[in-house]
Amino acid sequence: MDRIILASASPRRQELLKQIGLIFEVIPSAIEENIDPNLSPEAVVQEFAHSKAADVADRLAESSVVIGADTIVVHRGRILGKPKDDDEAYKMLKLLEGDEHDVITGYTVIRTSDGKRITGFEKTLVKFGRLADHEIRSYVATGEPRDKAGAYGIQGMGCLLVEKIVGDYFNIVGLPLGKLGAILSREFNIEIL
Repeated sequence: MDRIILASASPRRQELLKQIGLIFEVIPSAIEENIDPNLSPEAVVQEFAHSKAADVADRLAESSVVIGADTIVVHRGRILGKPKDDDEAYKMLKLLEGDEHDVITGYTVIRTSDGKRITGFEKTLVKFGRLADHEIRSYVATGEPRDKAGAYGIQGMGCLLVEKIVGDYFNIVGLPLGKLGAILSREFNIEIL
């Protein structure tokens, strides 16, 4: 039985994998995320996910299945990463307020024993409701936006900002569980159900 490795220190991704009953270890990737402006957002997240998974897979001696992922928020073609500070978080949320954006998660699964790799992405549309300035400032003051792409976490108090979603909710949190579960089960023979 292959070890299953999550190449991410994200507590949200860890919770999602635990939610589907997966037994796994965490070995965070050490790659730097530098966005190539010539790549589409979909290509960016797939490149980051693949780089993270490959970085960890290359360090493992025993047969393992490594899962890498990266999530970004895209508003009108512009990638919004994690805010540097509360001021940037406020600006991001003000930009998203009352409008739609996409949350795109790239994923890569690598089996070290034979080099099999599957890379892809999932996209979910999110629409924020209209927000008063004090609501945005109050949310930023909670500290929740600090380590989140697009400056919000839908699984936390950020749910109050969201008017609707179209697509996979879990993708917004950090992993498209349905798609990933099918890949692990059908392509890598890892029993989940």
